[in-house]
Amino acid sequence: MTDQSKRIFGIDLGTTYSSIAYVDEFGKAVIIPNAENERVMPSVVFFDEDSIVVGDVAKESSKLYPNEVVSFVKRSMGEPNFIFLHNSEEYRAEEISAYILKKLAQDAEQYLGEKVSDVVITCPAYFGINEREATRKAGEIAGFNVRHIINEPTAAAIAYGAMDTQNERVVLVYDLGGGTFDITMIDIRKDSVEVICTGGDHNLGGKDWDDRIVAYMVEVFQNETGTDEDILDDPDTWQDLQLSAEKAKKILSQRPKTPISVTHGGERIKMTLDLEKFQEITEDLLERTIEFTKEMLEEAKSKGYKTFDEIILVGGATRMPHVTARIQEEFSVTPKIFDPDEAVAKGAAIFGWKLSLNDGLIERLSRKTNKPIQQIDEISEMIESRELSSKDFKDAAQEVADETGYTLPSIERSMLKVKNVTSKSFGIVAHTAKDQEIVFNIVLRNTTVPIIRKKTFYTAVVDQKTVLIRIMESETSQVEIQLAQAVEIKTAVLNLPPNLPVDLPIEITFVLNEEGRLHITALEKTESRQIDVMVDTASVIQGEALEKAKERSQNLVVH
Repeated sequence: MTDQSKRIFGIDLGTTYSSIAYVDEFGKAVIIPNAENERVMPSVVFFDEDSIVVGDVAKESSKLYPNEVVSFVKRSMGEPNFIFLHNSEEYRAEEISAYILKKLAQDAEQYLGEKVSDVVITCPAYFGINEREATRKAGEIAGFNVRHIINEPTAAAIAYGAMDTQNERVVLVYDLGGGTFDITMIDIRKDSVEVICTGGDHNLGGKDWDDRIVAYMVEVFQNETGTDEDILDDPDTWQDLQLSAEKAKKILSQRPKTPISVTHGGERIKMTLDLEKFQEITEDLLERTIEFTKEMLEEAKSKGYKTFDEIILVGGATRMPHVTARIQEEFSVTPKIFDPDEAVAKGAAIFGWKLSLNDGLIERLSRKTNKPIQQIDEISEMIESRELSSKDFKDAAQEVADETGYTLPSIERSMLKVKNVTSKSFGIVAHTAKDQEIVFNIVLRNTTVPIIRKKTFYTAVVDQKTVLIRIMESETSQVEIQLAQAVEIKTAVLNLPPNLPVDLPIEITFVLNEEGRLHITALEKTESRQIDVMVDTASVIQGEALEKAKERSQNLVVH
């Protein structure tokens, strides 16, 4: 692989397990096993005095050192109040996630004998601005050039579509991972993967099924021992029950019942958990996924998609047999379990491969057409509009094929268009005619990105000095909503010239890119005063804390 066609790796940064993949010389996505020869690695970090341990050893260490082990950190991405304290040092979720990424990269480099520098990292489709920016920052702390943040269901659909490029179909990707749930409708065509609608909850996943088993074990323990003590207050007991619950869940995916023991405070009880009881105590969790799916299907109808052809299941939690049964019962379609643990990383690798080959194509087309690289961003559209001759493209594609060793059809296939949607709505706080504060959404969720939207607002009083722009994120599809339905993600102030009349127009422009990153401009037209805001949100690690995290990561070998 030459510098001109640098390999871009795909990383599934999961809540419970993570993995890394690349596309081999035959154009096939391949998972890279870690140093322990496992294809997926627990997303668990153990702060072992002055060392950082990630993966299976960290997970096992949680039994003995529960206060030094961090699990499920993905659920805290973008949260300003999450701080893990070790040896008087504070660690944010982004830095802890960076150690997971770093371990994946180190092991991949050892396996391939090749540097991992450029990556595509996945995130739940339902991640908002905070969480996406935090995911990017985690990659940067780990020392990567983060080429793209791609939605997990989209990555899975790319991997699924790569298996059969001939049949066009509309697919529902039901993605139930360890900590998140996404349901996404995707239109797969020969030359494109287009997301239609997405929904879900980034705080609903296999861990919640584990937690229900834990609660059941605690209840049985209390009944049999006659105690009303909350045994989960003991971190050792809590950790032990979490590991037992995960094991029980996996056994119940294969067998009708499993024995469990609970030890606490010198007392030990044994119990049996059968599949029927497990389904009973988790039924409402499964029903939530069904309701999210129904809501998404209703929204898809408004976009002209009234039916779908297939349901594919990804994410390790879809191995629970009652998930398949419930989906089949509700939607009268037999779902396909598609590579649940590896599809997301493989799809990210294929997307990275596409970016890498496109880089080579664009560089050559720039030379052939004497156009700057920045002007050659969508090759297929340039061919259709005849800005670019098909001969120039074929010549450039052949050159890339000769250099990389891939076949010409593979190079042409790399031009796959990937269209995504925003999973959130974005707007600003405005005042109604009755001077009530509301949120006016300028970009609505499930809008195809990239998107540019403009809206004109007006000053409220004579000689208004400033305009406070409060940028809001919400999960509704309505244009006007109450403040309580949205979350503030950034503020900005536009200073106005003196002696202005009331109702001065202020033009607000929202630009949302393919990754879901938001850029905003506010313009007053009297003196053309303007502010530009890149929404990187104050809740994500930045400034001195970010630089300190990068420095620590650079000097660190993760074990």
